[in-house]
Amino acid sequence: MKFLYRILFLLVMFLPVAGCDDDYSDVPYAYIDIYINPNSTEYNELNTVNGWVYLKGTSPSRGIIVCRISQDEFMAYERTCPYDADKDNAIVEVESPLVAVDSLCGSRYILTDGSRFDGPAKLPLKQYRTNYNGAILHIYN
Repeated sequence: MKFLYRILFLLVMFLPVAGCDDDYSDVPYAYIDIYINPNSTEYNELNTVNGWVYLKGTSPSRGIIVCRISQDEFMAYERTCPYDADKDNAIVEVESPLVAVDSLCGSRYILTDGSRFDGPAKLPLKQYRTNYNGAILHIYN
């Protein structure tokens, strides 16, 4: 009987956690493995803090926004809005150095962490991992 209570206790404890995952299932998965030199003239916009560029992602990605948020830290986000992921013309665009907006639903996001601060979207922007060694920036998932 104790064993049954333990099982029930564990189920009750972990059931709410399982339902709290961010659900990006509507955002098509794209394999991302990109290397760039953000200090080169090709990416001149990334030479300063709060600079940003668009990169082309692999299909079905609508592209990637790369932002330099400090001298040694970069953020990379999918341009597919998690709210309008099924609509081809819904693309997140940089509005100002710190804000991006979905062209269709109007949801706005903070580029330092991808969080939504306005609009109907509930999820933050889908974020890709970044690794910067002082010369080369690796963007991947």
